[in-house]
Amino acid sequence: MINEKVALILEDKINVIKSGEKSIYLVGPIKLPVNLEGETTIFQWYCWLRCENMAGHFCDDGSYNTEKIIETLASSNLAEMQQSSVLLYGDFQHSADALIRMHSICHTGDIFGSKRCDCGFQLKQAMKMIAAQGTGALFYLANHEGRGIGLFSKAMAYVLQENGLDTVEANLELGFVDDARNYDDAIRVLKKLRSNPVTLITNNPRKLAALQKSGANVAGRVPLWGDISEYNEKYLETKVVRSGHLKDVYLNE
Repeated sequence: MINEKVALILEDKINVIKSGEKSIYLVGPIKLPVNLEGETTIFQWYCWLRCENMAGHFCDDGSYNTEKIIETLASSNLAEMQQSSVLLYGDFQHSADALIRMHSICHTGDIFGSKRCDCGFQLKQAMKMIAAQGTGALFYLANHEGRGIGLFSKAMAYVLQENGLDTVEANLELGFVDDARNYDDAIRVLKKLRSNPVTLITNNPRKLAALQKSGANVAGRVPLWGDISEYNEKYLETKVVRSGHLKDVYLNE
């Protein structure tokens, strides 16, 4: 029996973004105080989940309700899957200007602080840029590890990189494309949360093109380079030379 008080608490925090077989549950906002260089910055956190990943999912049959979601949580084994989320700052829905970052999960860089890439630096720096702007959102995309090949495959790609291959070559040799990431779900969530223009924090023209092609209201982009070292110089060069990243500020130039 579902506790009615619990159901009422969650009722206004759960929404469904409908899109055929790819509908999404969106939970939030949730107050999230974040430590940015010793200062506490308050973000609003949302998490989303493909309806198809919920046991006996019922997004598209018109019978969705909070009680059913609670009933199926424990049997859906969500800890074995990846879920993405987004941090909002300021009045994201109504403000005239907002920065957004579509950040791909990087287990080694974001969590362990690896210097093989610039991901951990970009994560924190993007949050600082959004807070300084006054309004924005950082999308943390959990199915993007290794440009979409997964953590185990990324580990094997690292072995190949230690033996002379670059990032692109390693992914291709393992049978993947250079970049297998998909932004469709994140773009659906963005459109749900905001219709006013956004400025994308990125060096990657593919991210910019994905948003523009989707019909999202993208006013432009700002670059995010930094944390360059002997450990990631080849990685950053490959981003520019092989993956087409935009070279606003690069290496020692």
